[in-house]
Amino acid sequence: MSYLNYGVDQALVDRIKAKMKNPLVKERVKAEISGVTKLHLQDPAFVGRLVQRMSAILGENLNERQRSGIIRFVLDQRIDPNNTFHLLRLWGMFR
Repeated sequence: MSYLNYGVDQALVDRIKAKMKNPLVKERVKAEISGVTKLHLQDPAFVGRLVQRMSAILGENLNERQRSGIIRFVLDQRIDPNNTFHLLRLWGMFR
């Protein structure tokens, strides 16, 4: 299912993708998400804190609609960071 169905704007995704091309930002994000498990990504409170930390690192001010849409998207995808298929599917969504 597309992130657009969750109220996440294409412009926001494009800005984040551009910012992630900066090696310093990319390393900060990688350090922040290291050790995150499938169980973490199914906890709405944890995902909310993670979204807040990522938006601070990326310098994006998210409104409540965007924030809740991202949280619902992550929860509904049932992402397992240790499953290569899940990561490839996400890569395809945001390519």
